[in-house]
Amino acid sequence: MNALQVSGLDVRLGDLHILRAIDLEVPFGELHVLMGPNGSGKSTLCHALMGRPGYEVSGVAAVGGVDLLGRDIAGRAAAGLFEVFQYPVEIPGVTLGDLLAEMAAAVGPEVAVRAAIALEQLDTAGFVDRSVNVGLSGGEKKRSEMTQLLALAPRMAVLDELDSGLDVDAVRDVATAVEAMRHPGMGVLVITHYTRVLRYLEVDRVHVMLDGHIVESGGRALADRLDAEGYDGLRRRVGLVQPDVDPFLKGL
Repeated sequence: MNALQVSGLDVRLGDLHILRAIDLEVPFGELHVLMGPNGSGKSTLCHALMGRPGYEVSGVAAVGGVDLLGRDIAGRAAAGLFEVFQYPVEIPGVTLGDLLAEMAAAVGPEVAVRAAIALEQLDTAGFVDRSVNVGLSGGEKKRSEMTQLLALAPRMAVLDELDSGLDVDAVRDVATAVEAMRHPGMGVLVITHYTRVLRYLEVDRVHVMLDGHIVESGGRALADRLDAEGYDGLRRRVGLVQPDVDPFLKGL
């Protein structure tokens, strides 16, 4: 059984066929990285896994053997799936302390214990009485999201564009937190454009997505090769022609 099991996943948005026959396994205890340029479908994979409305999804997607596609968003979270968003949303009127308390009430007192550790580890105690993500910098928002993640200790964590909007120091701090939270009962999928965050992560496997397909998977050396040849070089190597990408698709 894997933390995340995706098999033959197809995703459409209206007439757009965005993801095609995606196969992806993340075993418990491992950290995988999904890389790809804008418009390749990385964020769409996140949306499909979390159950964002508007997408037509077929295939298999499961966390710890529990089917996701037949569940609503709350049900997918209850199954153990957690997403750290590329652009964390602001929730005026709800403090981080309120949110952590609700998590503990829903899941159990162990959440409060882990939350206390996370608040100290990530230096987010000062956010407890502030509305979630309101008035925070990009790096602070990521730390707030990571605090929630460490408190919940889900079965599968998907970190969408973990390093987006972060300076070098913030990237290192967040990556250090990711490494600290790893344990045998959780899988982690980090989604990113760049290899810079990989400097601070012990990566088990790298997957590369182009044009809605996972075109190559391998070890850490694959990320290093991608850094050297770029996505255009990879595209030529695997025999794909550069498509004309509609600007709308760059955010998918």
